[in-house]
Amino acid sequence: MRFKWDPEKARNNLVKHGVSFEEAATAFGDPLAFTRFDPDHSDEEDRFLLLGATSEARLVVVSHTNRADDIRIISARVATRRERRTYASD
Repeated sequence: MRFKWDPEKARNNLVKHGVSFEEAATAFGDPLAFTRFDPDHSDEEDRFLLLGATSEARLVVVSHTNRADDIRIISARVATRRERRTYASD
């Protein structure tokens, strides 16, 4: 998997959410991670939300889109309590 992102968006995301896109990319390697379609943000392109654990053992939600052979990360944040329960129950 190849990951791409906008460097300025990545800096802003780190400040706002405390999650780097480098760390967020590691959640795609979580065998228990799951992805769902994000209809609320898919007007211009199909977007998806991945819920998974990073290499730092943090549970995160990563908004992303697929472009050719790349995964383009749009945003990443720490999972909410409800999302953590969903991850634990699935």
